[in-house]
Amino acid sequence: MTKMHSVAGGVALWRQIADAIRLDIVGGKLANGDRLPTEALLAQRFSANRHTVRRALAVLAEEGVVVAEQGRGTFVRSIRRLSYPIGKRTRFREGLKGQAASLTSVSISDRIENATARVAVALGLKPGAKVVRTEGMSVADGVPISRSTTWLSYRRFPDFASRINQMGSTTLVFGSYGITDYSRASTRISARHADVEEIQSLTLAPGAIVLVSEAVDVDPEGEAISYALSRFPAERMELVV
Repeated sequence: MTKMHSVAGGVALWRQIADAIRLDIVGGKLANGDRLPTEALLAQRFSANRHTVRRALAVLAEEGVVVAEQGRGTFVRSIRRLSYPIGKRTRFREGLKGQAASLTSVSISDRIENATARVAVALGLKPGAKVVRTEGMSVADGVPISRSTTWLSYRRFPDFASRINQMGSTTLVFGSYGITDYSRASTRISARHADVEEIQSLTLAPGAIVLVSEAVDVDPEGEAISYALSRFPAERMELVV
């Protein structure tokens, strides 16, 4: 039995229950089309009354995560998720080929800044070194599927931002710098609740779960060329390693 308090860290019990059910779906304990346990069983699991459970389920239904069918129960809403493979050669268009009629990458903003300790380590730079930071979003069939922040060495890629705006492809931009191929050195994947900015830019409901990919790409000589944090709505995407 999962024990929850009526308010934990300012979060009401019904919201905690809704979040826990979302995590069950994202984590694979509940698949698309599965029927949720009854209100009585959920109330027992979360040490809550049925009214609180009912409110949590109502919120999930409003957000499109579940659907209630009279006389049958509440089911995980069957939503087709895109499958994005993570491997040695991770490419946006190649990875999603055939899964959507249209795939586009949108540049949101860019700037030059000093590398934080984390960015410096990922790129093999000294802390405080100049880096190019770009913000972007990927869209499939008109629906946002990822929000990304990417850092690159300013010394090596001083006009990366302008080139990506012109070419619209990271692979083409690296090619314009003479990098004919690149590979994934490392990927770390985690899950968390979307923050306010992600909720707005990815058009998500409050409490939605995002999968976070922290990745470093390297050139054929093994030198780091980019460090990226990408956030994917778990209800729309699955990452396959």
